[in-house]
Amino acid sequence: MKTLKILSLALACSATLLAMSCNTKTTETETETEVLDKVVVEETAPTVVEIAGGSPDHTTLVAAVSAADLIETLNGDGPFTVFAPTNEAFAALPEGTVDSLLEPENKDQLTSVLTYHVVSGNIMAADLSDGQVVTTLQGQELTVSIKDGKVYINDAVVTGADIEGSNGVVHIIDAVLLPK
Repeated sequence: MKTLKILSLALACSATLLAMSCNTKTTETETETEVLDKVVVEETAPTVVEIAGGSPDHTTLVAAVSAADLIETLNGDGPFTVFAPTNEAFAALPEGTVDSLLEPENKDQLTSVLTYHVVSGNIMAADLSDGQVVTTLQGQELTVSIKDGKVYINDAVVTGADIEGSNGVVHIIDAVLLPK
C-alpha cells in the first residue's frame, strides 16, 4: 500500500512537470512568433527613399536624390528624419533652378541642398517644439516654429507628418529649404 502511494505521488509529480514544460514551450513559441512578426514588419516597411518614391507628389525629389547619388545613403540604416518638399515646392523655385541643380557639374550643390533636408535621428512631429533647432546632415541648422497651429521648418510648412519607414520618418513640406 505504501508503495502504491509513493508510485502515485511520483506519477503526479511527473505529470505536473510534464504539463509545466509543455506550457513553457508554448510560451516560448508564442514569444518567438511575436518576435518574428515584428522582424518581418520592420523588414517590409519602406525606407525613407521608398516612401518618397511611392508618392506621385515627390517625383522631383526622387529624381534629385538619384542625381546626387544619395539613394544608397538614404536607404541605409539611419534613422533619418526627412523634410520632403513636394513637386509644387520645387516648381516654386526660380525658373531654371531645378534644371541647373540636376546638371552633373552641380552635383555638390544639389547634395548640399538635399542633405539640408535630412536630420539624423527619428524626430516625430510630437517631438518638435517652437524654437527648436536641429542640425542637418549638411551641417547647417533648421529652426522649428509653431504658428497658428502649423509647424514650420524655417519658412516651410509641414503639410504631412510622421510617415514612418524602416529607417526613419518623413515629413512633407511645402517649400524647398535652401542652405545659407
